Amino acid sequence: MATDPEQARARLSSFGKVGKSSGEIGSADEEPLIANGIRPSPENYSVSAAILPFLFPALGGLLYGYDIGSTSCATISIESPTLSGISWYGLSSVEIGLITSGSLYGALIGSILAFNIADILGRRRELILAALLYLVGALVTALAPDFIIMVVGRFVFGIGIGLAMHAAPMYIAETAPTPMRGQLISLKEFFIVLGMVGGYGIGSLLVDLVAGWRYMYGASTPLAVIMGIGMWWLPASPRWLLLCAMKRKGDMQDLRESAISCLCRLRGQSIGDSAPTEVDEILTELSYVGEDKEVSLREVFHGKCLKALIIGAGLVLFQQITGQPSVLYYAASILQDFLQPLMQHGSQFYLAYSR
Repeated sequence: MATDPEQARARLSSFGKVGKSSGEIGSADEEPLIANGIRPSPENYSVSAAILPFLFPALGGLLYGYDIGSTSCATISIESPTLSGISWYGLSSVEIGLITSGSLYGALIGSILAFNIADILGRRRELILAALLYLVGALVTALAPDFIIMVVGRFVFGIGIGLAMHAAPMYIAETAPTPMRGQLISLKEFFIVLGMVGGYGIGSLLVDLVAGWRYMYGASTPLAVIMGIGMWWLPASPRWLLLCAMKRKGDMQDLRESAISCLCRLRGQSIGDSAPTEVDEILTELSYVGEDKEVSLREVFHGKCLKALIIGAGLVLFQQITGQPSVLYYAASILQDFLQPLMQHGSQFYLAYSR
């Protein structure tokens, strides 16, 4: 079994160096390892053991969606002279916009920070930090004595969104069994929509209470606590541990043993004795990518990478340019402005008809 990067690379090289006619690894026009017919061994895993490593990171998406739905209802509550429970309810459109977009500004900063700290902290600790920011941001927002503190709380919550939306799909992708990986990542996106529905539902129940907006934001704190405790209990990503080993950020043998232990916890008892083999396969893959497939940022704008970049960026662009996020954040206000005239006209028509 490979115990250091050099041995892993030597093991990899022995797979393909048969000659030019066989597409040897050392040739300039070589194909990746898997394309040459070397397939990973079948994974042994338990579906039940894969639930929690998915569920706790996915709570980060649920809280993001909940924030969208609850904010939509909270803006109605906070502007009400009788139900806001505050003396500074007379907010301008710009101030309401800052409350709504405060989390988005924070998410922008969180996304930028994620690129710098992700490989240092690891996916698990990044998600723990995101859960802590979710908790602090929700509490500060719910208990805010004035407008400025409320915006600060929204900003802190948004940083948590940025970190969680970066780390959650990475943790799920790196820990999920290969046959379930795509389904679980897609299900994480479903959790965002589920959170929106939950936010709209809870907001509609609390919008008629005095200071109901405080309860809307405070309702997310139990989920943040569960997410933080759950991620503290879950093991680190085995792939991230091996990546640290490849970058010589620790003892190779110790990190490999830690990766095997983490993989056994993630897969359950059904993994049997195959954990060391799977870890060595990951190590071999990382050795191949790190040694033979180094790329620069410039290559993103060429060939197939450019096509993928255009498709991905285009989807995000058209999603945002249609105004869809604004509709989600102001859905309650839009429906209120649309339904109130209809209800007034309907009641007038009913009274006129009944006479």
